[in-house]
Amino acid sequence: MNIAVLGFKGGVGKTTTAVHLALYLQQKQGAAPLGGSGMALLIDADPNRSASRWAERGPSFPIKVLAADPTTPTPTGFQHTVIDTPARPTPEQLHALAQRCDLLLLPCSPDALALDALMLTAKALDRLGAKHYKVLLTLVPPWPNRDGAEARNFLKQVGIPLCHHSIRRTVAFQRAALEGVCVHEIPEPRAKQAWSDYVAVGEEISS
Repeated sequence: MNIAVLGFKGGVGKTTTAVHLALYLQQKQGAAPLGGSGMALLIDADPNRSASRWAERGPSFPIKVLAADPTTPTPTGFQHTVIDTPARPTPEQLHALAQRCDLLLLPCSPDALALDALMLTAKALDRLGAKHYKVLLTLVPPWPNRDGAEARNFLKQVGIPLCHHSIRRTVAFQRAALEGVCVHEIPEPRAKQAWSDYVAVGEEISS
């Protein structure tokens, strides 16, 4: 699969999603030597280089990360690619991503500002004729907070394609980024639950 993780707003878990979906696809493909054929490649196309810095903080980051432009051709020898895109891709970059990717994944937190930016992203993709996108709700607060459910209902009402699974909010993701690891390596129960959320999303979009 070739997946672009994109959106018009920062702070919604775009890099976190790119990192963990790349890991899921790599594990699904099977173990391979770092840089070897069959691995997943995480392309860090965000000028902030958040994914690259995440990987550099760890002693042995499990995913190959390549800092590149959104339009840079994908190197050969990788079964899957996940692209972490700029916070506000240009129309040309959106077009290039839509052409090269099987899925455009749009992370969105369940708040008004993020939903407003999401609608702008969806409209931009619709203008390009790119229909192969889905929204992934992220940073969903725990029950009894209903923000996640209300956001999901709103998106269904306006006809936005939506992943069935969502990503719960947890500080384990922040700790993982600081330590340069993926969240399943954080030794706490909520971190394991957080990883299970991404496994569920990975299974959904790759089935």
